[in-house]
Amino acid sequence: MHSFFLPSGTLMSAKKTTRVNDILGLINGLYPPALAEDWDNVGLQVGDGRATVNRVLVCLDPGAAALQQAEQMGAQMVIAHHPLIFRPLKRLSPVDETGQVLFRAVQQGIAVVSAHTNLDRAADGLNDWLAERLGLQQATPLEQAGGDLLKLVVYVPRGHEEKVLDSLFGAGAGQVGDYDRCSFRVAGTGSFRPGAGTDPFIGQPGTTETVEEVRLETILPKHLLRKAVSKMIQAHPYEEVAYDLIPLNNGRHDIGLGRIGWLPQPVSVAEFSAQIKERLGLSALRLAGPTDRPLKKIAVCGGSGVSLFGEARRQGADCLVTGDVKYHDAQRARSEGMLLVDAGHFATEHLMVAGLAKKLQVAADDRQLPVEFIEMNTEVDPFELI
Repeated sequence: MHSFFLPSGTLMSAKKTTRVNDILGLINGLYPPALAEDWDNVGLQVGDGRATVNRVLVCLDPGAAALQQAEQMGAQMVIAHHPLIFRPLKRLSPVDETGQVLFRAVQQGIAVVSAHTNLDRAADGLNDWLAERLGLQQATPLEQAGGDLLKLVVYVPRGHEEKVLDSLFGAGAGQVGDYDRCSFRVAGTGSFRPGAGTDPFIGQPGTTETVEEVRLETILPKHLLRKAVSKMIQAHPYEEVAYDLIPLNNGRHDIGLGRIGWLPQPVSVAEFSAQIKERLGLSALRLAGPTDRPLKKIAVCGGSGVSLFGEARRQGADCLVTGDVKYHDAQRARSEGMLLVDAGHFATEHLMVAGLAKKLQVAADDRQLPVEFIEMNTEVDPFELI
């Protein structure tokens, strides 16, 4: 905390201010928008990125009830899983529900943000939380992502390689699975001729120079590119920095849709069904497929994940737990002999409220941002079982 004196001599404390853009930065760092599906709409939906925030409501659905609770608790921001604006708007009118929420949000100065399929696909996101809630061990993405990585190559004069690498690692580069600070280096000779008006770190303008340099290579996800390059250039001694960016098709083993893992021990369908109901707060489930076999290897996907049925079966899953199962999905489960459990869209996603609020609070505290994340605990499944 920094202090300053007013002209009168009164001591005041300079308080740090949190803005909407700061919260977006936290979300983007944890759950990069680049992970979202092409058809999705994530990020800031309504609001001014420069607006001040001290309270944030985290919810599943950005409806009228969420806006009302945000107003009551004095929140300036709502972070929802489902997007408020999903398809391009042809008109903006308070006649329909989306229009009502948009008008109310603007009038009350409440920003609305969506963290949707980027939260689904990211490491330590919704599907990891669902797998953990259901007791799965060694859970990995069911449908792994690829094409998200870049190789960064930069040439550094000998003796400066550690400083440049530290800058890249500090920006998040060099992460390979559970290993960090990963890099490769090889020595060589660089040559250049500084032009007129330059101020070279080594050599003189107009004279060709040869320098002992080190070629450094490391890896980074695309969403960290701007930050990593900026930090690298700041740390590099050269006036003009030579570097290469090479797209990679390597699969990512930490991100992707769904999760597949193992139960601690085989259980019957009845036992596992009881566990699901207890841990997701359900009174009933819908099952399709064989119910007379023990379950050990389980696939999960929050929300609508039936599209992963084939991949779950290919990887040897005994069961897929998801929501929004349709009639023909159930018929396929029966014919192909893999259990399909419909635990509902709401129940398999609502746990994101607590998970996201906790993650963002920790991230904000680490950056000393004065903001409070509050879970919306009044949402209910729109379906009723009678």
